[in-house]
Amino acid sequence: MSDDRSTRTTAAGTAAETRETHLHALMLQAQAGEAAAYRDFLRGTAALVRGFLRRRLARLPDDVEDLVQETLLAVHNQRHTYDASQPVTSWLHAIARYKLFDLLRRRARTEALHDPIDDVDEALLAADAQEGGVRRDLAKLLALLPDKQRLPIVYMKLEGLSVLETAQRTGLSESAVKVGVHRGLKALAARLRAAGDLRDPQPEL
Repeated sequence: MSDDRSTRTTAAGTAAETRETHLHALMLQAQAGEAAAYRDFLRGTAALVRGFLRRRLARLPDDVEDLVQETLLAVHNQRHTYDASQPVTSWLHAIARYKLFDLLRRRARTEALHDPIDDVDEALLAADAQEGGVRRDLAKLLALLPDKQRLPIVYMKLEGLSVLETAQRTGLSESAVKVGVHRGLKALAARLRAAGDLRDPQPEL
């Protein structure tokens, strides 16, 4: 079983390297004025961003394509600022992540105290290998939250307990657990943005 996981991990890493090499080359050609390369770059970017967003918006599938288009527009508007010495996929992920959190902040403002908390955690708490820094910082940021927000997030979103189980473990009401998770996730998003993890990588996106 471990050999299978190792093989899958190696294959995924190889695919990511191949994608990076391909998109990087297309971006350099596009910056040199090759229109066909730019069209291919945007198609490749759309596929990359679509996969990135689908993993994080499993509960909001109808928002995926709109966000893909928003990200492509941001990439188009800021393509001249890309630093060719940096990985292009990291640059693209940063823009997509900014657009994603912008969407979640908007939803959090309009759907407070309902049940959108399960929509938010998909993006905030799920980090793939290319976003290890976000996962590492999450533990530090959680420690800054009050217990009534931190504990519900830890139990529900990291340990997978139900609202009822979390309420029993924390001594909070089920309503307080939901509110704690909702407000805690909003606070984490704000702290991540302030720390630079959610900073728009380019101006005027």
